[in-house]
Amino acid sequence: MAKDVIIACDFPSKERTLEFLDMFEGVRKPFVKIGMELFYAEGPEIVREIKARGHKVFLDLKLHDIPNTVKGGMKSLTGLGVDMTNVHAAGGIRMMKAGLEGLGAGPVLIAVTQLTSTDQEMLNNELLIEGNMNDVIVKYALNAKSAGLGGVVCSPLEAGLIHEACGNDFLTVTPGIRFAGGDAGDQARITTPEKARELGSDYIVIGRPITQADDPVAAYLQAVQDFLQE
Repeated sequence: MAKDVIIACDFPSKERTLEFLDMFEGVRKPFVKIGMELFYAEGPEIVREIKARGHKVFLDLKLHDIPNTVKGGMKSLTGLGVDMTNVHAAGGIRMMKAGLEGLGAGPVLIAVTQLTSTDQEMLNNELLIEGNMNDVIVKYALNAKSAGLGGVVCSPLEAGLIHEACGNDFLTVTPGIRFAGGDAGDQARITTPEKARELGSDYIVIGRPITQADDPVAAYLQAVQDFLQE
């Protein structure tokens, strides 16, 4: 898969989502992330409709359960034709292997290392995970690679470390992207599209800086220019 900018379509309804995507007709067809808010509101049909419109889809449901349940959940997603989906690496190697077995060939399965809203203090004091954030994330990435997954979700700040540990063909999909001077919101580990490119991100995921922009198409095209140099 080539590098790209993925728009997080975190909308509450099908109507709002399709209205948003209609803006891009004749411009550039974006890679789309469908997360829990939209999927839980509209179900599998929203995925099918967006795929039918010709968009690549990253289905971001972050499965995290016992191995057999994750395997069954992935089997239920196989008919949607998504290009990428994910699990939580915290579920362990056996769970990740089960998810991959359930998903089968086709979509890229990646694992969330640590949410970009997690900082060092939260990692150590709330989650009781000892050690440095970077060390924990690289270990989770190595576990995902050992399980046979194609990459991880991480902060762009960790992309280079993960490529060093897991190889350049191991994908880094990085949320936590903000334009220079933008509001960080609820994200803790963030950077700009340009910096993410320099740090080695393979895909950047951008939500509110595009979806809530005065001109979403212009914001998206700026992100593409900054990240892909197109």
